[in-house]
Amino acid sequence: MSNADGVTVVDAVDAYLQRKAVGDPDGPGAGTYASNAESILRRWGDWLETEHGVVSLFSLETEQMRAYAVELRSRADRGEYAASTAGTYYAVVRAFLSWCVRGGILESNPAAADAAESALPAGDDRSSDEFWTAAQRRRLRTHVRERALEASAGELDREERCSRLREYAMVALLAHSGVRGSELFRVPDDERRTGATWDDVDFYTGTIRVLGKSQRLEDVPLPASARTPLRRYRVVLDPPSNDWPLFPTRHAPSIARRVRSVLADRGHTEPEIDALLAETTATRLARERSIAPPAITTEGARSVLKRLCEDADVNIDGDYLTPRGVRETADGDSDLYRREATTSKPALRASVLERTIAVPESPPSIIDVGSSDRDEQSEQD
Repeated sequence: MSNADGVTVVDAVDAYLQRKAVGDPDGPGAGTYASNAESILRRWGDWLETEHGVVSLFSLETEQMRAYAVELRSRADRGEYAASTAGTYYAVVRAFLSWCVRGGILESNPAAADAAESALPAGDDRSSDEFWTAAQRRRLRTHVRERALEASAGELDREERCSRLREYAMVALLAHSGVRGSELFRVPDDERRTGATWDDVDFYTGTIRVLGKSQRLEDVPLPASARTPLRRYRVVLDPPSNDWPLFPTRHAPSIARRVRSVLADRGHTEPEIDALLAETTATRLARERSIAPPAITTEGARSVLKRLCEDADVNIDGDYLTPRGVRETADGDSDLYRREATTSKPALRASVLERTIAVPESPPSIIDVGSSDRDEQSEQD
C-alpha cells in the first residue's frame, strides 16, 4: 500500500477492518469494533465518491472532511441522528485515518483538523429545543387538541377530520411517549428505519415497538395521553392492513411509485397499471388494493411541526419545535422506561381491527377528543 496511486479509500478500509477483526492493540478495540465500524466506513466511502468524486485516499483533504461533518450536523438537525451519534460516526472515520497515519499511508489526518471538527454538532446534544418552555410546548399541544375537538362537530369532511387527528396523534406521541422522530418516521438514508406501522402498536399492553438507537427492537410504553389520540386517529384513518404506516406520506409521486412497484410485483403489466391509475388516484388505489404507502419522512414531519407552530403562534426568533423539542423529557429519561422487545410478544398481539374499541357507525364520540377520562376507563375495562 505504499504506492500512492494504488491506495483507494476502499482498499484502505478493507485493510483496516481486516486488522481490527483480529484485534489491534494500538486501536480502540478488536473484532467487535470492526463489525460496528464497517457500515459507517462503507457509507462514508460511498459518500466521498458520490458527493466529491474522491476515490484515492491521497485525494482526501480537510475540505472533504469538513463537508462530511456538515453533512452529519445537517442530519442531526433534521432529527435523523442524535448529535452524539453524529459524533460517533465522525470519530470512527477519524480513528481510521489516524490508523492510516500510524501506518505511514498518510502524512496527516484531515479529520483531526480544527476546520473540519468545528463543523460537528455539539457533543452534548443540546439544541435550541432546550430553550423552549413548558408553556410553549403546552401551547402547541393545546392548539392541535382544539383543532381535533372542532372535528367532532361533524361539519368537516373525512379528509380534514383525519388530517387534524393525525396531527394531534403525532404531537401527542412525540410529547408523551418518549418515541424519537427517527423511530416513528421514515429515514430515507437508513433502509431499516421505514417508519412505525400499526402492527407495531399494541393497545392491550399500551406499547409501541420501535427500532431504538441501540439498533435493536424496543418496546416503548404508550401512556393514555399518547394512546387515546392515536386510537381515535386510527378509527378515522381506518388502515386496510396492519402494515399500514401510522403516518403515511401524502407525497403523491412517492405513493404512485410504491403502487406501481407493488402492482408490478403482483404480476400486472405496465399498460394494466396505467389503466388502473387512469381511473383513480394512486392514494385510492393503494387503499383499494391494500398497498401500504411509504411513511412520512423525518423531514416531512418537521415541516408539519413547523406549520403547526406557525399556526399556533409558537416561536422563538423564527424557530420552531422539532420532533425532539416537542418531548417533555430528555432522551435519557425515556430510555429508563424502554425494554428490549421479546420474541414472544408478536404471537400474542391481536390484529389492528380486533384491538380497536367497538363503536357505532358514526357517533360523535369517535372523535370527541375531550373525553379522555371516559376513554381511559373503557381501555381499562
